[in-house]
Amino acid sequence: MDKRRALHCLLATGVAVTMGAGLMGCSDQNKVQFKGVDVTGAEYAKDFSLPDADGKPRSIKDFAGKVTVVFFGYTQCPDVCPTTLQELVEAKQHMGAQGDKLQGVFVSVDPERDTPEVLKAYVGNFDPSMVALSGTPEQVAAMAKDFKVYYKKVEGTQPGTYTLDHTAGLYIYDPQGRLRIYQRYGAGAQTLAEDALTLLAQPAT
Repeated sequence: MDKRRALHCLLATGVAVTMGAGLMGCSDQNKVQFKGVDVTGAEYAKDFSLPDADGKPRSIKDFAGKVTVVFFGYTQCPDVCPTTLQELVEAKQHMGAQGDKLQGVFVSVDPERDTPEVLKAYVGNFDPSMVALSGTPEQVAAMAKDFKVYYKKVEGTQPGTYTLDHTAGLYIYDPQGRLRIYQRYGAGAQTLAEDALTLLAQPAT
């Protein structure tokens, strides 16, 4: 009986050590390192549903196989939006042959002025493959809330004019459509390209 107990303890200890080593290897040695903020497993921004500039409903599933970058803004944004969209273009160039696997998705928080025609022309000036989304004010507000995006209308000096304060970070999804990275405004095209290549190099799970 004592021998059996001793053998049982030895086997149990061996299993525990092996499992512990395996978990340590997964968490420490094989953990993917991103330049941006790792938000893997986040309970927000899991999907979206808004029409594109052609009226076609879009969701993250439409971009399977690509690293998808979602960004909120508006076409009359004076600096932040054009700077960020240009960085998306430059990131694709940094990625070389894999640049076509980086998909930009621009979400307008100004449905009052950003008509489908305006949106299509705007993103087309940066990258013809970029997708622009909008919808009713209620639809846009719902998506922004799910993404924890802030935006607010700021009245201009002239009657009827306004700008919009808004969150300017990038939400980056892996080829399986899972939110993995949040990149703060100003991190740059090279940082985006490196994280995108890291996501593309990961095995599908």
